[in-house]
Amino acid sequence: MSVSAERTYQSIALAKYAKEIEADYIAHGSTGAGNDQVRFDLVFQLIAPQIEILTPIREQKLSREQEVAYLKSHGVELDWEKAKYSINKGLWGTSVGGAETLTSHKSLPEEAYPSQLVENGSETVTLEFENGELCGINDEKMNPVKAIQTLENIAKIYAIGRNIHVGDTIIGIKGRVGFEAAAASIIIKGHHTLEKHTLSKWQMYWKEQLSNWYGMFIHESQYFEPVMRNIETFLEDSQKTVTGKVFVELAPYRFVIQGIESDFDLMKSDFGEYGEMNKNWSGDDVKGFTKILGNSLQIFNQVQTKAQTKAQTKAQTKAQQKQQENGK
Repeated sequence: MSVSAERTYQSIALAKYAKEIEADYIAHGSTGAGNDQVRFDLVFQLIAPQIEILTPIREQKLSREQEVAYLKSHGVELDWEKAKYSINKGLWGTSVGGAETLTSHKSLPEEAYPSQLVENGSETVTLEFENGELCGINDEKMNPVKAIQTLENIAKIYAIGRNIHVGDTIIGIKGRVGFEAAAASIIIKGHHTLEKHTLSKWQMYWKEQLSNWYGMFIHESQYFEPVMRNIETFLEDSQKTVTGKVFVELAPYRFVIQGIESDFDLMKSDFGEYGEMNKNWSGDDVKGFTKILGNSLQIFNQVQTKAQTKAQTKAQTKAQQKQQENGK
């Protein structure tokens, strides 16, 4: 969701600007072996079909080494040791690609990650959500963008949110990339925990199904597919009760969701306390419910048992007849 969502909005902004200035060409530096080329090309073609797209890296099939050599030859001075890693830093996370991610077994070295471990202690932060959207950190209200940035600054010094993602690219090959996303990792897990407390079982189920599809469509450059607006309607509607606070403990390389606080917490009902006490039904109610619940299983087992017995009897009869025939 990180790079794919960013590329979509970057493409929209670039295409609109190119039209405004009546540009004849619009260029991007994608290679021919990744997702971004499709994301840029598709949006440019949809929004500005009259503008020709230039892709010099893709057309000339230039490697990273060739690109670096070209820059050096033209006097560009950089930290070339660090430049051997492709780093895409965005609001929702930072991807890190290098020689190690081109293999299936090597991990990225510590120095490849832009954020380093600074804090060795621990602390607790409070995330506040309203209608499913992050709206505050540590009891300070703020807009979602500032909230994400604030949490990122708090959590990145613990080196939280590092991992390596393996996925299927739009063009059909497997891709492997490292990333660090301290804020996103915490927000997603915290939000999911709040949903567990405030949504019904079937709201949770369908939310997960549709969000997986939505994420895949975003990844594969299908933001403009009409079904996305339909999915967004469900996702937004399902978040009406996802309001409250989530308490998170941060520590080096990890975090723990401690719990939530919400007026919509379904655990606060007067019906019962899980594993402790039932307040709205009797033991006989449960016995009767369980008996009815087991009806389909009993029917299945009964039919299977009869069928197996019948098959065994038939097999035994055939065996006996065969013995008799052999005896004659």
